[in-house]
Amino acid sequence: MSTYDVIVLGCGGFGSSCLYHLAQRGCRVLGVDRFLPGHDRGSSHGDTRIIRQAYFEHADYVPLLRRSYELWRELEAASGRSLLRICGLMQAGPMSGEVVPGVRKAADLYDIPVQNFSPREAERAFPGFRFADDMEVVLEPGAGILAVEECVRTHTQLACEHGAQLAIGSAITDWSSNGQSVRLTLSNGETHSAAALILTPGAWAPGLIKSSSSFPHIEVRRKVLLWNSVDPGAYSIDNNGVTFLFECPDGVFYGFPSVDGQTLKCGEHSKGNVVDDPFNVDRSLHEADITPIAEFLTRHMPQVRSRPKRHAVCLYSMSPDGHFLVDRHPEHSNVFLGAGFSGHGFKFTSAIGEALADLAATGNTTASIDFLGIKRFD
Repeated sequence: MSTYDVIVLGCGGFGSSCLYHLAQRGCRVLGVDRFLPGHDRGSSHGDTRIIRQAYFEHADYVPLLRRSYELWRELEAASGRSLLRICGLMQAGPMSGEVVPGVRKAADLYDIPVQNFSPREAERAFPGFRFADDMEVVLEPGAGILAVEECVRTHTQLACEHGAQLAIGSAITDWSSNGQSVRLTLSNGETHSAAALILTPGAWAPGLIKSSSSFPHIEVRRKVLLWNSVDPGAYSIDNNGVTFLFECPDGVFYGFPSVDGQTLKCGEHSKGNVVDDPFNVDRSLHEADITPIAEFLTRHMPQVRSRPKRHAVCLYSMSPDGHFLVDRHPEHSNVFLGAGFSGHGFKFTSAIGEALADLAATGNTTASIDFLGIKRFD
């Protein structure tokens, strides 16, 4: 049996960050995952993710976002890789909605620069977009995009350079804790023990958290990403193209500037079919996946073709209220959880990975995560 200070179970976006922060501070750490770093079976893939600070979901996220930006830049410096690119985020929706009022509230509370536009002003400022008459539009110039798979691989590689060990390719058959140590058993017969365990299993959380208490239900949803052709030069990131998010009557749609000059990635953040088994996900593309996004593009982005050139399927792990679950396990004092990231978590992986590493290594963290605790559901 191998023994460590900490075992990290699930090494995608959040787990790879935990590995890095633990190894960087000298902990003996093991990362366990069934798939290789940067895989496309879970939630952290598909080329890009949006990063922003004027957080409409809840202003309490802003301190974590500021720390996330700092840590992404530090990771770039440590690795020599480009991971975060600032290009701005344009968001549109009605004043009666959640998005635009939420962005303005967070921006006011934390002095985050944003710019406001009427629909016609926005059409002049953002060529290629069309806005309904009842929409308000805000631009956060400091927002941008993260190279999602490269972020995961960079965290993992640097963690290994600092001494982290990996156990890749085997299923987890059991884990247990007696409050002083944890024990992990893999399908290949290996057993490992540690003083603490971090669970960051993404879509596999419902089967791995193992709580007999009234732990919040995590619902896994299938989400489709589409890459559609664009007119030559349209929406290009090299020509002031921005990320975007629209709150519409029929759903919330988002996307990215054209990075390759030929296609643009877009998706629907709302809705999604429930997945019972994350190992058995329908990864084919159906007309029902295309239609809502095609209708959005026809209304608001006429220089994008409505039929996709390629697609990917990822998984959202939804908490009951759409906010993260970052806390100590309710029944095991030396087990820590990062789960239920509800489709908007990846940008936080650098900072929440640091916070979970703090908790596992010392039992405490200065990160502002109290509002993400499990007791809010009591």
